[in-house]
Amino acid sequence: MAVNLDALRPGFTEDPYGTLAALREQSPVHQVEIFGMPMWLVTRYRDVKAALGDPLLSSHGSSAGEAARAFPFVQAGWFSDVSQHMLMSDPPDHGRLRRAVSREFTPRRIAALRPRIQQVTDSLLDAMVPKGQADLIEDFAAPLPITVVMELLGVPDVDQENFRYWADVVTGVREGDHELAPQIHTEASGYLADLVAHKRGTGDEDLLGSLARATGEDALTDQELVSLAFLLLVAGYTTTIDLIGNGTLALLRDPEQLELLRNAPSLLPGAIEEFLRFDGPTSHATLRFAKPGLTIGGVEIPAGDIVLLSLASADHDPERFPRADQLNIERADRQHLAFGHGVHFCIGAPLARLEAEIAFRSLLERCPGLALDPAQQLEWRVSVNIRGLRRLPVKFRQHVAPVIPIDEAKTVKVPKPKIGGGRA
Repeated sequence: MAVNLDALRPGFTEDPYGTLAALREQSPVHQVEIFGMPMWLVTRYRDVKAALGDPLLSSHGSSAGEAARAFPFVQAGWFSDVSQHMLMSDPPDHGRLRRAVSREFTPRRIAALRPRIQQVTDSLLDAMVPKGQADLIEDFAAPLPITVVMELLGVPDVDQENFRYWADVVTGVREGDHELAPQIHTEASGYLADLVAHKRGTGDEDLLGSLARATGEDALTDQELVSLAFLLLVAGYTTTIDLIGNGTLALLRDPEQLELLRNAPSLLPGAIEEFLRFDGPTSHATLRFAKPGLTIGGVEIPAGDIVLLSLASADHDPERFPRADQLNIERADRQHLAFGHGVHFCIGAPLARLEAEIAFRSLLERCPGLALDPAQQLEWRVSVNIRGLRRLPVKFRQHVAPVIPIDEAKTVKVPKPKIGGGRA
């Protein structure tokens, strides 16, 4: 009998790890139901890692069975006008799509973003710090990556509100938002089609403009560019929000680890890897579909069925990570699966790590006494794949800037990210 994970909410949303541990201990593979969709949940590290590279597990909608295709969630994600991207494709087409992006989304381009990421971070903290309290998601973790990804793609500032709304609905901000996914995919597709057409005729040096002007056998079609832009919007936005939000929450719930990181900032790169393992932004990999002959953990899975690979469960598997349920920013083993594994390993992982490194370093430096606000409640997003907070109320000691004599004052000002327009 399938385990209805929706029936276990809100507890399963707020803390899925106990349920996942019980399932993992019982069997490596379970029949479950999420958002009314029956699927097979894979829970153990060794099985999840192997399955992420198994050619008998397809990311393409053509491998979905008739029952799977009937679900609106699958229809919107795999059969819409924004689904022709590398995350929803298999080799060899996947390789062509990924190569096209990799040529432009280079380490040099990412490294060049550091000053701008720091600038946006400083601007957000300038507005937040004097208040002594904040919703860390709304005031910091969300506007930082949405600003960066929109500038990377070359999307006008005035459209930021629309972009954020689309990404929030697709990843599940409130319970029931997933039902709006088909509408959101249609809205985003129309906007991005116009944007791609504009980029084709300009000399813009942003990522989308460069991809639009590419020629040769790996050049992308308009529909592929639209789909790619949508993928980068959603993935580039939500991954960093939840890495910052979940990582901060983990620290605030473990004062010893927080103090250790404050006293030893050199531990930050390793701490970010531990945040990813301990409570990463992607709880489950994107849905896969079984091809004929698939067996996982000794369980034969019928062709066309949906398979959900639990990255959250795998990264808490005690057979792989001793004391897996404890946060340890000095943990030496960094072979987590938070960014996936194999051909679908997250292409934006270096950018997410860079944004997180700048965000955490600046946040801890400028917000002494950072703590959860006991007068307010945490709120979590409800999603198939995404693990993240909708609200993270915090408080900290207000920082009073020293008075600087006028003749010594610096004249350089950091502009606050511009949020304009209105959701259509």
